[in-house]
Amino acid sequence: MTLLFLYARFFQIGLFSIGGGLATLPFLYRLADTQDWLSLEMIGNIQAVAQSLPGAIGVNMAAYTGFQCTGIPGAFIAALGLISPSIIIIIIVAGTLQAFKSSRIVKAVFSGLRPAAGGLLCAAGFGAVKLSLCNGSASDWYDLFRWRECLLLAILCFLVFKFKKHPIIYIAVAGAAGAVLGL
Repeated sequence: MTLLFLYARFFQIGLFSIGGGLATLPFLYRLADTQDWLSLEMIGNIQAVAQSLPGAIGVNMAAYTGFQCTGIPGAFIAALGLISPSIIIIIIVAGTLQAFKSSRIVKAVFSGLRPAAGGLLCAAGFGAVKLSLCNGSASDWYDLFRWRECLLLAILCFLVFKFKKHPIIYIAVAGAAGAVLGL
């Protein structure tokens, strides 16, 4: 695994993951399908760690993935690869968008990008739910779901909607519940 390959992969992910950090998940799943150094289980761990840390989720996931591959240089290169397209595009667009902001074509493009971002986020959400709650190696139908995790998800969803506290509280509760229940 070379750092250049890592940079190129995350540059590609950054270029096409419209919608933010979680939109990188479908690309990471695809990367796991093609590379032996990344597994779906690792992506689940990466996602959990990245969402628990401060900062942009996508950058955290890229850095964690890069670190798993080639250590600290990999973390830096993967994060740089992920953010490079955004920096380049923002520099180009910022200069030209002002002149075209009232254009029907520009408005239509942005109207088309919103559903694309929503679709990528939905795919990421479904992938995260499948990875967190489904047991892919189940031999019987009743082992298909991780029931304790499903119950924890339901409880946390209820608490989030009912009490609307700071997200770190729910992350701490979920981590503590995972440790107590041995999830």
